[in-house]
Amino acid sequence: MRFDLITIFPEFFAGPLEHGIVRRAREAGLIHVHAQDLREFTKDRHRTVDDRPFGGGEGMVLKPEPLFEAVESLLGRSVGDAASQNTRDPDTAIVLMSAAGKLFDQETARRYSRLGRIILICGRYEGVDERVAEHLATEEISIGDFVLSGGELPALLVMDAVTRLIPGALGNEASSQNESFSASLSSASSTLPANQSVAAGAMLLEFPHYTRPAEYRGWKVPEILIGGNHAEVAKWRRAASIEKTRRNRPDLLSRE
Repeated sequence: MRFDLITIFPEFFAGPLEHGIVRRAREAGLIHVHAQDLREFTKDRHRTVDDRPFGGGEGMVLKPEPLFEAVESLLGRSVGDAASQNTRDPDTAIVLMSAAGKLFDQETARRYSRLGRIILICGRYEGVDERVAEHLATEEISIGDFVLSGGELPALLVMDAVTRLIPGALGNEASSQNESFSASLSSASSTLPANQSVAAGAMLLEFPHYTRPAEYRGWKVPEILIGGNHAEVAKWRRAASIEKTRRNRPDLLSRE
């Protein structure tokens, strides 16, 4: 998997890339990461990447020319123009990080993890020229219903979420199979009572975890987790997962 990060702050990524799963995946050759300075594709001595919006309004907007040329340089080919747009590579996603995009979720992360390459465009200022979203990016993605000052942090979150799904990245492949939003955790179970079942298509949060000591400041670990009955533990964990989802994210249970 190759990640290309198009940004006006390539140094932003230096620290995060040197820690945790992303660092280990890079060292193991599972992923390759390249931070591309957008200003290298400007034509003026001030290296200008933004301009005032047509129609007036606050802020500045990232220009289309450097973004198109940056992506084409990374791809090694033209994406075309209004008269003739070239065929897309199905193994490559060109993702514009934007508060106005579709919400990023675990299913999107799984889909991305099956690709060979992801180019992440990090927006800045008031926004990005809409022609980038319509004719350059294959997808416009948001990480939540809030606004950040740029797309660098969202791009890092996407890269981390995708990397940990690549075979070999976690070391123990089972680690990602019983997490929040995982398919195995959310699958229906006929062995549960009706009041502990969820509708097909619903997503669940991960069940609670406990470790030693078994009692801390008077708070005890649930006895069923200590008894060693794996079937009962599995039933308890699913019921606890449903309860935690009802408490923290009831919207997930109503998904179809």
